[in-house]
Amino acid sequence: MSASLGLYRLQQVDRQIDRARAQLDTIRMKLANDAELRQALIQLENAKTEFHTAKHNLISAEGDAEAQRIKIEQTESSLYGGKVHNPKELQDLQKDVVSLKKHLATLEERQLDSMLKAESAENLLKDAQSILEKIQARLGSEHKTLLDEQSQWMKDIERLGDEREAAVNPIDSSLLAVYEELRKQKRGVAITDFSDNACASCGATLTAALQQNAKSSKLLAYCPSCGRILYAS
Repeated sequence: MSASLGLYRLQQVDRQIDRARAQLDTIRMKLANDAELRQALIQLENAKTEFHTAKHNLISAEGDAEAQRIKIEQTESSLYGGKVHNPKELQDLQKDVVSLKKHLATLEERQLDSMLKAESAENLLKDAQSILEKIQARLGSEHKTLLDEQSQWMKDIERLGDEREAAVNPIDSSLLAVYEELRKQKRGVAITDFSDNACASCGATLTAALQQNAKSSKLLAYCPSCGRILYAS
């Protein structure tokens, strides 16, 4: 596999991300004139973030409390199971049970607090969704269409982000740095293929040796005119 193949695949994903972001920018500009809608969207996103954080904290608190209950059961099993007869060991186990139960009470308080916060965050999220829906209904179908498109593009960007992460992993960091710098310089197009002995981006004639170098598994070949990395498709 040529050194440029991984970068070429990465660029395909990056260009899709660029397009999705450009579409989002266009939609946001169209929506920007409505301050009320913009504020409702911000409140909804904030409410979503708070709810997800509260939900995560609740799950964590529930897990901590359950783990503590298991420790107590195991310690009590050792204490009352009849296998330990040494008075000192029994006394230590009793102290452990007391200490574990005391900490469990703290964890249960934390769990209850997390549960209340999660319920509150969920109610705020529902309120924010309700407010947004009312504004959308009032603004009519045009804004609703834009918001549906915005939601879809955001999902596409999230999906493409996962694809990009998978594409980046096998690429050497030094090659990735070269690619990123060229993307900045060349308006997002760092890699170019070629056909009929010419660079597809600028049309410059490429020597046979340069075309062969583009197929190298270790080295990168560059167009002598536009400076982009050459990819042999």
